[in-house]
Amino acid sequence: MGSWTRQELEKAFDDYQAVAAAAGRSGDWNAWADLFTEDAVYEEHLFGRFEGREAIRGWITRTMSAFPGNAMPDFPVDWYVIDEERGWIVCQISNRMADPGDGSIHEAYNFTLLKYAGEGLWRYEEDNYNPSKFAEMLEKWQERKKQLEPMNGEA
Repeated sequence: MGSWTRQELEKAFDDYQAVAAAAGRSGDWNAWADLFTEDAVYEEHLFGRFEGREAIRGWITRTMSAFPGNAMPDFPVDWYVIDEERGWIVCQISNRMADPGDGSIHEAYNFTLLKYAGEGLWRYEEDNYNPSKFAEMLEKWQERKKQLEPMNGEA
């Protein structure tokens, strides 16, 4: 048996999702960074490796306060698996752009590995995704937003 119960892992993952949702809406990613241990490691395959909570905080704050991060308010989890023995969660998270004005959904997903440290904190996160899929999604979102601008201006 692992060090943590399934119930504890589920609660920590629910909290992770709730804090990410609040950060996406508010633009303040500090509470999200606080979900990591002081010595946590974050592997982001496009941006690099971040060691320590404060390095993670600096990266996420910069990334999500600039375009396109600041136009990406929602991060629904499509599915997840809990490995109770290791204290790991593997999931698929959609990175969803803001509504361009017509209710259409524009998103790309990543596979995330989270390693739990206990007491509601994570010691490791790794995100795997295809950057070209993100670029394609972003291009389509921008095209749709531009198409809708004349309609949005008439309101």
